[in-house]
Amino acid sequence: MSEIRFIDTTLRDGNQSLWALNMRTGVMLAIAGQMDQAGFDSMEFFVTAMFKKYVREHKENPWDWLRLGSKRFKKTRLRWHGGLHGSFEKIPDSVYQIMIERAVSYGFTLTRTSNSWNDFTAFNEEIQGLKKLGMETIANFIYSVSPRHTDEYYAQKAREAAAIRPYGICFKDVGGLLTPERARTLIPVIQKNIGDVPLEFHAHCNSGQAPLCYLEAIRFGLTTLHTAVPPLANGSSQPSIFNVARNARALGHTPLVDEKALEPVERHFTVVAKQEGLPIGKPPEYDHANYLHQVPGGMISNLVHQLRLVGMADKLQATLEEAARVRAEWGYPIMVTPLSQYVGSQAAINVIVGERYREATDQTIQYALGLWGKEGGELMDPDVKDKILSRPRAREWARWVPPNPSVQEVRRRYGGAGVSDEEVVLRAFAGEESVKAMFAA
Repeated sequence: MSEIRFIDTTLRDGNQSLWALNMRTGVMLAIAGQMDQAGFDSMEFFVTAMFKKYVREHKENPWDWLRLGSKRFKKTRLRWHGGLHGSFEKIPDSVYQIMIERAVSYGFTLTRTSNSWNDFTAFNEEIQGLKKLGMETIANFIYSVSPRHTDEYYAQKAREAAAIRPYGICFKDVGGLLTPERARTLIPVIQKNIGDVPLEFHAHCNSGQAPLCYLEAIRFGLTTLHTAVPPLANGSSQPSIFNVARNARALGHTPLVDEKALEPVERHFTVVAKQEGLPIGKPPEYDHANYLHQVPGGMISNLVHQLRLVGMADKLQATLEEAARVRAEWGYPIMVTPLSQYVGSQAAINVIVGERYREATDQTIQYALGLWGKEGGELMDPDVKDKILSRPRAREWARWVPPNPSVQEVRRRYGGAGVSDEEVVLRAFAGEESVKAMFAA
């Protein structure tokens, strides 16, 4: 039987999916040393979305977490999450280059990232760019459900993923859509076509079926699984490390994790959740609507947050139903960052405003123009596309040429004398005024 290794996602995906990145730096630092004792194969530690969130809302410097937090982990390899492209905004690639260089300086040499369309041919350039900066890549291979996501599609994409020779491939069920039955047919297809490239499995619990899919993955020989520590497991996050380890042991395998060492971690985050009014992840009931809107775990908590800010927290279900309509009209994009955020944000605006597409985000316009992948513009419903592109703002974006400033130009634009590269990155993501307010707080 096999040894089962675990990638911990508590501080990254658990935080993002269940708590909308509302876990403060001090909360993470207080328990980091204990988490290091658990024997995780590695741990997801940071995502680029934290730059804007922590600066603007928490008035905290995310680099402090990277600087201080990385020192608390002596035994566990830490992972970045993100690459050289793919923000929610058109931030210059050179900003990402500076960001990755700084991350590598703190010891981060492995990241997991995606191409939103599973376009591994285009993805290869990014992977090679990351490698030149000192960071290896786990390439996400994203699961989705639509008429075009067939076995033949996955077989071809698996071959393309293996051909670019990433550090590893992660079969990623971001929407919690995979069923045990589909896992039994699809995992062998992927394994057959990736050759000797290491394969990991990462799934969200939105439909309640992820723990069962993990069992199928183990049965088919996958030995590296992504889990989280309660209360940041389940819900729209990953399955609980306790549940998966226990089930792996019941199947005769050896889970390489010290569950006793994680009991204080669970207690710590449970206390924080109760004190701060943050959700405690629970195994969800099956909801077939997940297969219609396909909104991923990280987006659901953010939608709740957006709706609550405008006093419409009771409109979550209406927003999810609207997201299903928007996704269909947009040609069934894979619901992964950043495309899922664009679909979800436009759906929320349609619900809040009360009229569909009366207002359109810049990202919606960019999507219709093909700026976030040519498939977006090609697959969108023509009537919806015409409505989106009929406004003056769309004509402005149609004339827009993406800037490609050098690292030196970016440093001058966002920095200047006396401004560090770390602050340059903060200003690019969060804005100069927000950074000043953070430092003044």
